[in-house]
Amino acid sequence: MSGRMKIFVSALEPSSNLHLKKLASILPNHCEIMGVCAPEVGNALFLPNEFSVMGFSDVVQKIFFFRNALKILSIEASLCDQVLLMDSSSFNIRLARLIKEHNPQISIMYYILPQVWAWKPWRAKEIESLCDKLASVWKFELPYYHSKIRYVGHPLLDIYTDNENFSDKNSDIFVFMPGSRKTEIKKLIPEYKILANKLSSLKPQAKLRLIVPPQFKDTNMMKHYGNLDGFELCYDTKEGLRGACFAFICSGTATLEASLMQIPFVLVYKAKLIDYFIARIFVNLNFIGLANIIYQAMLLDQNKQSQKAGLGDEFLHEELIQWDCNAENMLQAYHNFDYNKYYERIQELRQYLGHGSAKNVAEWLLESEY
Repeated sequence: MSGRMKIFVSALEPSSNLHLKKLASILPNHCEIMGVCAPEVGNALFLPNEFSVMGFSDVVQKIFFFRNALKILSIEASLCDQVLLMDSSSFNIRLARLIKEHNPQISIMYYILPQVWAWKPWRAKEIESLCDKLASVWKFELPYYHSKIRYVGHPLLDIYTDNENFSDKNSDIFVFMPGSRKTEIKKLIPEYKILANKLSSLKPQAKLRLIVPPQFKDTNMMKHYGNLDGFELCYDTKEGLRGACFAFICSGTATLEASLMQIPFVLVYKAKLIDYFIARIFVNLNFIGLANIIYQAMLLDQNKQSQKAGLGDEFLHEELIQWDCNAENMLQAYHNFDYNKYYERIQELRQYLGHGSAKNVAEWLLESEY
């Protein structure tokens, strides 16, 4: 294709934009990115934080905004040369459907696919009917689709290219990550503050580092943290985790990121009761941490586990969910952590993931379909 290529992108999550930034850096100069993205990556028609919600109840409150955004974005996307959807299945599957209605010939790539392996496996058929290229970042999701899918690698290995140990067992740095959504923060911060006091009593020299999403700096979102006296604030995950002896991390991409950095940690998660019970009904998993799920998928491929990923017994790190998510249990998880087993299993995990994804995605995105 000669001239400029307009690539429409829908990247609603902070983690998606992190990976999009890497992808954009290796795309040819004639490629122009627009859509839902961070402004430093492309022409942002909407900003990712406008779509930030936590749980089913929050979605209801923004339903009219979502409808309007879908209408605007589907029209703009249909006028572009390529479409790239990233994660955020509840929104992006609907968007893909509308885009195809406007322009049935446009090529749609889905990068970081919906987690059909966790719930609603029937979505795989619909995704395959709407999209032309399915860029998988998990080997174990390949069997859920009949065609159009490739394993492209995992985007975090574009960032953590070397098998470097960022942790320091002898340091006094404890890291706290309460997530990037208002509800996550409001649920976890009180427990983190209790835990911080306990750690300070045990280790008076302890450094308590709280990682805050960079987009929250100097915004109204900071009010949800309350008084942060005693915490050192950091606005970068990689730098915030560097040198830590242990971390307490809300579920999400950060758990896999910490694993690849070889940071010992425990996953902690507490949701609104209604959201928790709805999730338990629809999501049939014993573990929610990405690193745990991937580790179990690896064991399944090696015939060392019979249960599907997320339902096995083996795990990389402990998870404290809902009622188990309290300061006392977090402290016990730190005291009881099996460092040797953790480091050994991380090496297996990295080998299983293999390589990064940005180069493969860029090459496939630019392939002509016609």
